[in-house]
Amino acid sequence: MQEISNTSAAELKIKTEAFKQLCRTRGLRVTEQRLEIFRTVARSKAHPSVETVCAEVRKKMPNISLDTVYRTLASLEEAGVVFRVGNCSKARFDADLTPHYHFVCMNCAEVYDIPAGGNTPSIPDNIEEFGEVKNVNLQFRGICNRCRKAAGKMQ
Repeated sequence: MQEISNTSAAELKIKTEAFKQLCRTRGLRVTEQRLEIFRTVARSKAHPSVETVCAEVRKKMPNISLDTVYRTLASLEEAGVVFRVGNCSKARFDADLTPHYHFVCMNCAEVYDIPAGGNTPSIPDNIEEFGEVKNVNLQFRGICNRCRKAAGKMQ
């Protein structure tokens, strides 16, 4: 699994300030628990699971419960501050709200960010017929290079 902390301090500060403003806009109180849970997800490019977030947050807040982390991530997801990634057995979360795609390994369940390039898929003109789009999450599913290499399928 990728390490949890791989976002620069400057980038994390910008994300944290945007998070605070978005919470206020959406009517969510900015509590220390919410802030620490968000920071943990925002620091990571590994798309951490609820259990990983909880283990990281417990380093600073030892008494936080797994249920609190679940409920907090659910409320942050509902507010559009983080989103759920992958169709794995465990929910994984991403706080990067910039346009990008995901590659989900069907073997190890790792999730990789793919920058949105010039060939960005367009939203169909008739999408309003189905409802209001809140976000778009394009995922590519396959076997990652690390797993392919371990299986001897790469040259």
